Parts: sequence; C-alpha cells; structure tokens
Amino acid sequence: MARSCSVCGKDRSVGNNVSHANNKTKRVWRPNLQNVRTTLGGTVRRVLVCTRCLRSGRVAKVTGARPASLVAS
Repeated sequence: MARSCSVCGKDRSVGNNVSHANNKTKRVWRPNLQNVRTTLGGTVRRVLVCTRCLRSGRVAKVTGARPASLVAS
C-alpha cells in the first residue's frame, strides 16, 4: 500500500535533484503523514492523515479519555 493521506489522497511527488553542474537525478517529496486515531463508521481506527487535513479540521481526532458517563463512580 502506498503511503498516502486517507482523506485527500495526497501522495509522493517526483522531480529532479539539480546540481550546480546541472546534473539531474530523480528524487521524491513525501507528504507529512501522521498516524491518527479517528472514528470511521462508528468505530475508532488508526489512519494515515496529512498535516494539512489535520490542521484544517477535516479529521476529528479521538482522545484517550473516557467520558464521565462510562466511568464507574
């Protein structure tokens, strides 16, 4: 499976390293992907999400804290 954002589909982009002598070799730019716990279809899952989607609020992170209604008193 390719490392790409599960929300926007952003994946690697390719181009050239260009030296001072104008020699060209292939290189890749990889997106900044983070492993995030989020709810998908009512279940909590870990997905790879780019930081642009995290920052813009396209993904709601799930915290590890349990709601007060589930904690026994």
